[in-house]
Amino acid sequence: MVIENVPRGVRARVRAELTEQIKQVARRQLADTGSAGLSLRAVARELGMVSSAVYRYFPSREELLTALIVDAYTAIGEQAAASEAAVRRSDLAGRWLATCRAARGWAVEHPHEYALIFGSPVPGYQAPVNTIDPAARIPLLLLAILTDAATAGRGPSGPHEPIPRAVHPDLKRLREQVAPGLTDRYLARALLAWSQLIGLISFELFGHLHNVITDYAAHFDYQMRAVGQELGLA
Repeated sequence: MVIENVPRGVRARVRAELTEQIKQVARRQLADTGSAGLSLRAVARELGMVSSAVYRYFPSREELLTALIVDAYTAIGEQAAASEAAVRRSDLAGRWLATCRAARGWAVEHPHEYALIFGSPVPGYQAPVNTIDPAARIPLLLLAILTDAATAGRGPSGPHEPIPRAVHPDLKRLREQVAPGLTDRYLARALLAWSQLIGLISFELFGHLHNVITDYAAHFDYQMRAVGQELGLA
């Protein structure tokens, strides 16, 4: 489709619409063939476009993958942020659970996009730096909740297992970058909680709880409440 000979505003709108159409078709490909099978030529064929036209919007398969990854991180982050913002600020456990529920809810509704960002790495693809900020949205949201908890004098429960000396520099760097109000112990526990959240969602979506758990939502709430208690949010 040639859109150069139309007014700039119309051209921009048409380009935005076609860009979104390309991404929608690519998302369907994710469901059918997985990220490894994503093909610009197949996208063009489904849209009735020549391959060269699609390349004007996404010069490479990697750039299309990046756009899909950024969109997925943005969508799950926005849903989590909206749910967390609706909870009273002093209700730390409620904010934690709302964030976790929203992340799971989005993942259940968009399993193939979830798999793109939290599943197996795409062979040969290396995510560029513009994926970092969208990917960090939920972790930063959870760290903000824990920072409020620390300010209120709360902290993680459980045994005080010594943190290996080799890990302290990583925790120090993380604290300096995004969580100045959290101790090494709290940050280490936060990283474990993040892996528990993503791990539990992934176990559900990728079938690892099949014939083990029947009510996924109830099980998820129970586990995430328990994690919140261990974080000192109860």
